[in-house]
Amino acid sequence: MIASLLAATLLAAAPTPLTVVKSGNADVQKAANAPGATVESLATVVEKFVDFQELARRALGDKTWDSLTPAQRKEFSDTMTGLLRASYAQKAIGQAQADVKYGKETIKDSEATVDTTLTLKKDQIPVDYRLYKAKSEWRIYDVVTDEVSLVDTYKGQFQKLLSTKGFDGLLSTLKTKRAQLEKENAAQSAKGTGGSAAPAK
Repeated sequence: MIASLLAATLLAAAPTPLTVVKSGNADVQKAANAPGATVESLATVVEKFVDFQELARRALGDKTWDSLTPAQRKEFSDTMTGLLRASYAQKAIGQAQADVKYGKETIKDSEATVDTTLTLKKDQIPVDYRLYKAKSEWRIYDVVTDEVSLVDTYKGQFQKLLSTKGFDGLLSTLKTKRAQLEKENAAQSAKGTGGSAAPAK
């Protein structure tokens, strides 16, 4: 009886997908506007509510993921997590002054979508967050900007590279991109321009 009541209380207190997105965006904007903000400091904040490993797995696809050895999965996840952290945080810095309006929250079983509209200067950009439930907590695994899904974009690129270069070629390409992006971010931080970085293309 006590255990069931405790479980019900914990479930009731669990943040909803909308709450996760709202608090996540608030934390990112606070960190991005802090003096001396860097991509690395932003990445640490973003990683608290965005599941980069889940994003990477879904982008690779179940068929390819299931065919990998545990060592290959770890290497791929680590590489993609580093690449996504740097890329996502770089965009967050560029959008630090944006105004976010929250729309509909849709929940279906263990998946959810939260609709938002980002106003940056005079541009209004629809940004939808896709979440999944990991144990009892909602985590973001995809961001759809102006109807373009981050997972789908990477999935298309991965399929092309897998068909021409195989998994090893894909991994090598991702490592090169990650190293290049991290080098650019380090150079920006060294110049003290982190707060005015442009969004990643």
